[in-house]
Amino acid sequence: MEVQELERMIREKEGMLSLAFPALMRKVYVWMSFALLITGIMAYGVAESPALMQTIFSNKLVFWGIIIAQFALVFGISGAINRLSLPIATLLFVAYASLNGIIFSSIFVIYSTAVIAKVFFITAGTFGAMSLYGYFTKADLSGMGKILMMALIGLIIATVVNIFLKSSGLEMILSYVGVLIFVGLTAWDTQKIKMMLAQCQDMNEEAQKIALLGAFTLYLDFINLFIYLLRIFGRKE
Repeated sequence: MEVQELERMIREKEGMLSLAFPALMRKVYVWMSFALLITGIMAYGVAESPALMQTIFSNKLVFWGIIIAQFALVFGISGAINRLSLPIATLLFVAYASLNGIIFSSIFVIYSTAVIAKVFFITAGTFGAMSLYGYFTKADLSGMGKILMMALIGLIIATVVNIFLKSSGLEMILSYVGVLIFVGLTAWDTQKIKMMLAQCQDMNEEAQKIALLGAFTLYLDFINLFIYLLRIFGRKE
């Protein structure tokens, strides 16, 4: 009887996992899509208000205040999510997506709406393909992930250096490198999120916070991929 009871418990646990995992993965993409929608609405809304644009981008105190708040939210969500409740973590994610939208309003001044829409769909297609690859591949992408993270650090350093050099040629090279890095990171992050959520037994708050952090990670991958592709295709236009 004890053996039969143990087998029954194992089957129930496996069944619970198989039910929880798809639901948690859906939450990752729903939260990510919701954040992208908020960013897009905020960006377009601010861009349509010359008064707001003037206030944000001509006032250094306001502009840098938003930038600093964004960095604080990134570190807060990524580093302190275990100490936050799920509603608070979700609220911080929404706040970050909103602030990102405010800064993104500037792209409507630099690029045409047609270019922005075209690049968004290119980004969505590229992101979707790489996320599917990361989800379904049997290959271990952890080694690639470490290389990509080192490359990302190099990209950030080179970008800071180019602020002073003001080299358009280097900026274009960095844009192509940025695309390659975030294409790879999308696949790696998807696999990593899948592996983390596969260990969750049910839909408790801790599991949902892992899903929320996964959504935040993929959101950042999408946004950065979009930025670098916009620089490439925007230049061509």
